[in-house]
Amino acid sequence: MRIGFIGLGNMGAPMALNLLKAGHAVSVFDLSEQAVQALSDAGAKAAVSPKEAASDSECVITMLPAAAHVKSVLSGADGILAGIRKGTVIIDSSTIDPASVKACAALASQHGNTFIDAPVSGGTGGATAGTLTFMVGASDAAFDEVKPVLLAMGKNIVHCGDTGAGQIAKICNNLVLGVTMAGVAEAMSLGVALGVDPKVLGGIINTSTGRCWSSEKYNPFPGVIEDAPSSRDYTGGFGTDLMLKDLGLATEAAKLAKQPAFMGALAQQLYQAVSSRGDGKLDFSAVIRLYGQA
Repeated sequence: MRIGFIGLGNMGAPMALNLLKAGHAVSVFDLSEQAVQALSDAGAKAAVSPKEAASDSECVITMLPAAAHVKSVLSGADGILAGIRKGTVIIDSSTIDPASVKACAALASQHGNTFIDAPVSGGTGGATAGTLTFMVGASDAAFDEVKPVLLAMGKNIVHCGDTGAGQIAKICNNLVLGVTMAGVAEAMSLGVALGVDPKVLGGIINTSTGRCWSSEKYNPFPGVIEDAPSSRDYTGGFGTDLMLKDLGLATEAAKLAKQPAFMGALAQQLYQAVSSRGDGKLDFSAVIRLYGQA
């Protein structure tokens, strides 16, 4: 297929690369000329705007930091809707609030296009390996249409329900992720402070009841997991400011649903503290630095 891909950050770039590897013709756009050049070198077509990336595409995918970016890329003067053909599906893999998804879907519908929310889980490692989980909010027909494209980038493609349901699943998942990472950071720091070797402690947690993704695949203590961001000075992962944004989406959704989110609110404050220290661009596992043992 001819696919337009907009947003070539730590997640978007390897996702677009996997589309190329699957044989798709990919037109890419990002504000970073370096990111566009890297994909161009790999065989993608460089576009000068979202409009150009969408103009000859049979499917358009966006992977952007926040709802404001999605809305701007969608409806700006040089945005997707200014160039896209009617009937072309737009897949947004950003993590944004469900209300914004529905607003974007309504706007796209006015132009004769279907807008699908398909946020992802699996981190930068999953994006590179093509093993992401996609949480899709779409009609049955639209889901069937986009599933083959998503399978080029992910392993688990889950239909969560109608428009917006994918984002609901994603913010709930990231609520768990933010809370468990903070818990692992606290436990690892306590163990090291009391004299236990961090690799030994990590191994015990990962074979005991404390086992979770945050410890097993992404342990926040440097050197425990060799390919985790913590072992490369917390670079190249999922930014603290992005986790802070996602927890904000979760706690705001909880308010609207009149549902308590005790742990989410506390975790949000922890990541806010990391960001306030000037470490917002570091991987979210840098929350362990608040404990002074890493």
